[in-house]
Amino acid sequence: MSLEAIERVTQVEQNSQERKAAAEAEARQIVADAERQGLALLQQTRQEVAEEGKKLLRQAEERAARQAEEIGRAAEAEGAALREAAGKHLEAAAEFIVGRVVNH
Repeated sequence: MSLEAIERVTQVEQNSQERKAAAEAEARQIVADAERQGLALLQQTRQEVAEEGKKLLRQAEERAARQAEEIGRAAEAEGAALREAAGKHLEAAAEFIVGRVVNH
């Protein structure tokens, strides 16, 4: 083999090693980028889920507050109706008591 052929084979081998090293470095970079993007997407998803959870909790609290107000209004109306009914019977009850006291 001539010196020129040996140099050519050596050069081809060196080029091949350089391309292999560059391909390995590029593969490592691709994996690192993918991991970084995956972690960023995971963080974003976690944040979105947390925000959605807070939103759902706020909505539930608002519904509960509205229901509590409705129950409070209904209880107030029922209490007013009972007071009114009791007021109507108050005079009759007083007359009954006076009648019992006077007759005994």
